[in-house]
Amino acid sequence: MSGQQTRQWIVSNPPSADPVFDGPESTFSLETTTLPVPGSDQALVKTHYFSNDPAQRGWIQKDMDPERLYTAPVNKGEVMRAFAIAEVVESNVDSLKTGQLVMGSLGWTEYAVVNAKEVRPIQADENAGIRPTHFIGSLGGPGLTAYYGLIDVVRTTKDDTVVVSGAAGATGSMVVQIAKHLIGCKRVIGIAGGEKKCRWVESLGADVCIDYKSASFQDDLKKATDGFVEVYFDNVGGEILDLMLTRIKRHGRVAACGAVATYNSMGQGAGLQNWFEIIVNRIEVKGFIVTDAIESGKAGKWVQELIQAVKDGKIQVGEETETVVRTRFEDVPRTWNLLFEGGNTGKLVTQLV
Repeated sequence: MSGQQTRQWIVSNPPSADPVFDGPESTFSLETTTLPVPGSDQALVKTHYFSNDPAQRGWIQKDMDPERLYTAPVNKGEVMRAFAIAEVVESNVDSLKTGQLVMGSLGWTEYAVVNAKEVRPIQADENAGIRPTHFIGSLGGPGLTAYYGLIDVVRTTKDDTVVVSGAAGATGSMVVQIAKHLIGCKRVIGIAGGEKKCRWVESLGADVCIDYKSASFQDDLKKATDGFVEVYFDNVGGEILDLMLTRIKRHGRVAACGAVATYNSMGQGAGLQNWFEIIVNRIEVKGFIVTDAIESGKAGKWVQELIQAVKDGKIQVGEETETVVRTRFEDVPRTWNLLFEGGNTGKLVTQLV
């Protein structure tokens, strides 16, 4: 019995700056291989959706010291790592039925042979508006990141004003909703790019959303944060973080979640001018990774709380909370790159066609 043939995207030239998508220096290469026949505790799955996450950029950085990463890098010659939702095609495992949808770290591949413990079955609930893709978005890593960052990392309360950058993204949009509708924060301020995105963030519950592309951005943010704020949930780093350090109250807290503004430059040219604010105002800045929460065993309980919040109407997970891009397998890397071009509202999902 022969194995399944599949196409895969391989990391061929780890980038030091912007990824390259054409020519001999292309970051990724498309290759075809034959998978092994599934063993006794394995299943063959066919991928339908890929999760696109800014953290993936750091996994492939050229000359990155693996000792400084929270997870193993994706090395040259390896399949590009990504979370995915797939359908079970063949199974030698009682717990995985043919036709069942599962989620796991499958990589950019059309088919994969997986161990039973490497994937988790997902149960969509169309009556509640919960689709499979939500388990790699609002009810997956981004939702858990928002919950963990707000609740555990910076201990947000109803008496806090919260500012969140990247508020129209997968994690930021969940921060807005959790802060406003679950914690009940007295004021929630979003930062996003463009009038349309800002109005959408406000529809999720933000009291106001500031357009960082506007010429009046700095003045608008200072006005919105008059009196200063207790909590800043940072998804972007760079100049916005630098400005926000001047808008945080004494003894305020910063949840350092991401730095998408500097991922392709790996922080070059993004020096903070206002670092002294941390010292004189005793600001707490704490970096965190959602895998810490998963390893602690808290994630399962939080997912159930988020699912219940959706059913109670407190959290929106409608079509507007994710950008699903129908994509040929040949174009998977370019769809992923929309993350760094501001091409998505909510979670960016690749749907293979």
